[in-house]
Amino acid sequence: GMGGVGKTTAARALFNRYYQNFEGACLLEDVKEYLQHHTLLYLQKTLLSKLLKVEFVDCTDTEEMCAILKRRLCSKKVLVVLDDVNHSNQLDKLVGAEDWFGSGSRIVITTRDMKLLKNHDVHETYEVKVLERDEAIELFNLHAFKRKSPEKEFEELLNLVVDYTGGLPLAL
Repeated sequence: GMGGVGKTTAARALFNRYYQNFEGACLLEDVKEYLQHHTLLYLQKTLLSKLLKVEFVDCTDTEEMCAILKRRLCSKKVLVVLDDVNHSNQLDKLVGAEDWFGSGSRIVITTRDMKLLKNHDVHETYEVKVLERDEAIELFNLHAFKRKSPEKEFEELLNLVVDYTGGLPLAL
């Protein structure tokens, strides 16, 4: 889905709701931004460290780290949430293939690029859409006025705001 539509918020809520049902869980937010300041190897080490609650592994190569991830996680039921992935290499090196993880594991990926998911043989996809007009009005009211419906004197202004933002939750 497009930026600001709520992918990260939905992924974070899903993680917080279900992480305790897994042997290990890791939420890596804003992968694209993170990789502007860190290496993919560092992100792989972070993933393994969070999933197994261990110190960083001594490894200097992303391919070797892929083998370590697979070996250490293939029997574990884990939840991995990767937010804002923008390149297939990130998926290849962080979540590889299905056999990297134990039975019952779940991998959740947010991205603006649906082709990325198709190319990685993702089984199920859900596209987060902008809000319908009535949903946008309700969301804006809850934040601006702490109530679901607007006061009469603000209806015109409210309609202008909702029209201008086009139903994007972040803009509201």
